[in-house]
Amino acid sequence: MDTTAGTHITRRTTDDSHDRRTFETEVIAAAIIVWFRENGRDLPWRRPGFTAWGTLVSEFMLQQTPVNRVIPHLEAWLDRWPSPVELAAEPPASAVRAWASLGYPRRALWLHAAAVEITERHGGTVPEDVGALLALSGVGDYTARAVAAFAYGHRHPVVDTNTRRVIARAVDGQGEPGPPSRRDLTAMEAILPRGVVEARTFNAGIMELGAIVCTARAPRCQECPIREACAWRAQGYPPYLGARKPTQKKYEGSDRQVRGLIMRELRSTHRPVTDTEIEQLWPDAVQRDRALTGLLGDGLAIATVDGYTLPS
Repeated sequence: MDTTAGTHITRRTTDDSHDRRTFETEVIAAAIIVWFRENGRDLPWRRPGFTAWGTLVSEFMLQQTPVNRVIPHLEAWLDRWPSPVELAAEPPASAVRAWASLGYPRRALWLHAAAVEITERHGGTVPEDVGALLALSGVGDYTARAVAAFAYGHRHPVVDTNTRRVIARAVDGQGEPGPPSRRDLTAMEAILPRGVVEARTFNAGIMELGAIVCTARAPRCQECPIREACAWRAQGYPPYLGARKPTQKKYEGSDRQVRGLIMRELRSTHRPVTDTEIEQLWPDAVQRDRALTGLLGDGLAIATVDGYTLPS
């Protein structure tokens, strides 16, 4: 059957299960590459000439933040700090202020620290080696591999939530992926094309497929370029019965909301924010104090004789 992307997929019948799985994963990879080249969104970090620093910043910002919210912040950030050297020359407070409403502001502190490390250790150039990237503040396995693959073109399996979901469904026949583990890299490596260019495109393509077609709650299977090779579809969409990640707590009324209110107050001024002003932000004194203590512990707030400020 011809898929949306125009790639022909046929399920192969053979007595050798290993050969059959290899064939089907190769077909899946080829179809996703064709689909992505025709249907991938025009995003800043996918454009020719986008820098490794820009890629690193975008990956920090995209952690738990939707693409449409990231783009304007990313563009403003790179206009102000086009390389890590410029950011490293300013105090951490500048990064936290510029982070604004992106959420999880520790990412801003980590990104500033990474900029200082890149400037001091690597002459202001974002490293391309996964090990060197992992040594930077706030850089985990996904971000390190994403920068190495997308900014420098190296062949590495890059695995995010969308990637895991597509593999779980198309290859393993499960409606959802299990909790993240090192097995995810092994699974991605098994279907990653050998060619460097193809691998880079496939890494981006499978993420894109999971983001806009093979979504968590409402997958658009009739638009999927690999629907004829999808094991989950072939088995009649069985429900997922395995282990699940803990459910995320609601934002409203949470400590995270209170932390956000305090951070907004700290960003809004260049003078210390007093205890009295902080008391007015949230009625529950125990929760308010817990949030403030957490911010102090994370280095996002600094106590002074006159109140609290952003880190200098």
